[in-house]
Amino acid sequence: MSSVVVNIFKIPDLRKRIIFTLTILVIYRIGAHIPIPGIDVEALSYYFKQVQTSGVLDFIDLFSGGAFKRFTIFALGIMPYISASIILDLLKVVFPALERLSKEGHEGYKKLTQYTRYGTVLLCAAQSFALTFWMKSMKTTAGGAVVPEDSGIGFVIISVVAITTGTMVLVWLGDIITERGIGNGISLIIMAGIVVRAPSAFMATMKKIGDSGDPIVGIILIGLFFGVVAASILLTLGQRRIPVQYGKKQVGQTAVSRTAQYIPLRVNAAGVIPIIFAAALITFPTQMLHMVGGTTSPILNKFQFWLSPGQLPYMLLYTGLIIFFCFFYTAIKFNPTEIADNLKKYGGFIPGIRPGQNTADYITNILNKINLSGAIFLALIAIVPDIILSVWPEQVSAEMAHLFGGTSLLIIVGVALDTLQQIESQLLMRHYDGFLKGARVKGRH
Repeated sequence: MSSVVVNIFKIPDLRKRIIFTLTILVIYRIGAHIPIPGIDVEALSYYFKQVQTSGVLDFIDLFSGGAFKRFTIFALGIMPYISASIILDLLKVVFPALERLSKEGHEGYKKLTQYTRYGTVLLCAAQSFALTFWMKSMKTTAGGAVVPEDSGIGFVIISVVAITTGTMVLVWLGDIITERGIGNGISLIIMAGIVVRAPSAFMATMKKIGDSGDPIVGIILIGLFFGVVAASILLTLGQRRIPVQYGKKQVGQTAVSRTAQYIPLRVNAAGVIPIIFAAALITFPTQMLHMVGGTTSPILNKFQFWLSPGQLPYMLLYTGLIIFFCFFYTAIKFNPTEIADNLKKYGGFIPGIRPGQNTADYITNILNKINLSGAIFLALIAIVPDIILSVWPEQVSAEMAHLFGGTSLLIIVGVALDTLQQIESQLLMRHYDGFLKGARVKGRH
């Protein structure tokens, strides 16, 4: 491994790309600590320590690398851009014009990217406007206000413009990393925001384990962590390959057989999107009750309790929603009928299966089977943090538990594999050894 690292920095172009990527990530982390003018940072920190928040707010804070709870210029992180991309994917099903645009090559891609950025600005402006008014309503038990009470419309305008600009700057930084650096820029920014919280979470957990006097828990957690990482890699890279054959083509007076190919069906085709959708949906009602100051109704209080993380109804409903959204999003992104038509058009067929509708039914049947196993596997990884906090509530911090599963770990594993694959491709292209002798690092694509 040491020789590989030396080889990486021997290649001038690869060295420049890696240093450029690290520089941009450092700039991102500096921006994540620049607060919006007019905010009482100490009162804001005291408020979040005083009020236990979870659900949607924790997901936003996760994707923003902790900038959300500090109310900085990168408070919303890259999340509005991701939301706009997902919304545009869903709109392709409703509007055929968008679907046709996605098939027009580079020009169509540029147009869709432009629409995504317009949507990002609108979403970010609306979210930052709501966030600003929520910050203005915050008051600590000591009577301190997060935002001065005499702040008027000027503060709202400055806040909305600063946060919206900050998000668009992150989108731009992600684009230039993809173009001039190494790896996918947007994914690396999200990963950097997650990884940067790992040292403090690890130290807090070690302190809790030391105070409890039970070091065996630390050993169990380390073993469990490596097991979940291995499971996440298996889920990320796992795929079912359906063999495809093509008819012979005429070259001169000789009929030549074409090379056999395959259709790769990923076990987890939807990625982390089902987890994001499920978490947002299941925590939205309780989060709204919390943001408006709670309720005095015993029924609603009981409802809020059962839908809080760690409770059995929460985990069952969370699992069901993840499985549902896995099937829903895969059905949108993957069209077996279109694949069957393309195979028939270019003379391809699956051995033993008749072309046309029979091929579409065959692909659908296999896709449903692997999608079910992948969805259950994804749901198990997603509820690992809740299980850990239920078993060891006194030894593990909440931040450390979320690094064991769910969105955090899947993003880290997926982005790390993609980036390592790009670095290894650069090494092999220049006749250097890769990370593994006799094997290659596999990415998600």
